[in-house]
Amino acid sequence: MQRLAMDLRMLSRELSLYLEHQVRVGFFGSGVGLSLILGFSVAYACYYLSSIAKKPQLVTGGESFSRFLQDHCPVVTETYYPTVWCWESRGQTLLRPFITSKPPVQYRNELIKTADGGQISLDWFDNDNSTCYMDASTRPTILLLPGLTGTSKESYILHMIHLSEELGYRHRHMFVKQVDMDHVMKAKSIREFDKRFTSVMFGYRTIDDYYTDASPSRRLTSVGIPVLCLNSVDDVFSPSHAIPIETAKQNPNVALVLTSYGGHIGFLEGIWPRQSTYMDRVFKQFVQAMVEHGHELS
Repeated sequence: MQRLAMDLRMLSRELSLYLEHQVRVGFFGSGVGLSLILGFSVAYACYYLSSIAKKPQLVTGGESFSRFLQDHCPVVTETYYPTVWCWESRGQTLLRPFITSKPPVQYRNELIKTADGGQISLDWFDNDNSTCYMDASTRPTILLLPGLTGTSKESYILHMIHLSEELGYRHRHMFVKQVDMDHVMKAKSIREFDKRFTSVMFGYRTIDDYYTDASPSRRLTSVGIPVLCLNSVDDVFSPSHAIPIETAKQNPNVALVLTSYGGHIGFLEGIWPRQSTYMDRVFKQFVQAMVEHGHELS
């Protein structure tokens, strides 16, 4: 809240100085234009604070996990302030790769050939300069799995690695390639993509078998370790009606953090969301909470 207030004050000050200059040079004539713009700005700010900026919905199946998150991962209960000029889901989804920075990361690649002829490529960030965990054998390891079309160079992956470096950990990125990608990339729909790539890669007989087996509703009740899921209800690929809220409530190891806005892996915040996102903050706090305080959930 303090950061948003500071950003809004800075924006208001810069806007006022600009408008005063325009009035002096006669652009707004009698000053009516200034009044209109200031009135619109106030109205937009009121709408944003009352309808856009909201606390996420925290859904858990157990009181102990909920209390753990509130104590050690408070970001999941704080108001999420989407970027004031880009809070709509499609804007957040499309602009995130272009707006957010890409921290410099040096990987060590390890290529593993599997018995069935496939390949597993691991991009390691060893973090040998860690001052918190100088012994590599005791250094916590974070495994990051990007989306089907993602790589270890994605901005959100690089930000997670950068945050893990700050915590003294190390990231292991995994990507499996065992299909004809030329055929896959000719797919004209998500269903065709899943039929040619996803279902084949995981050995399903049909696309319907894959969709049935991959539904999280059938898996959530079996989760045996603490899992935190972040999803925006305006996600264009994972809409609110597909989120298994009631199923999540049945497992004390599962928690859902549902924001009103954020798009698909967007979660931009601040006036100019260059360095970090709401998702980055959730990741850092939750990972640190599990490494340092996870024993409280035993």
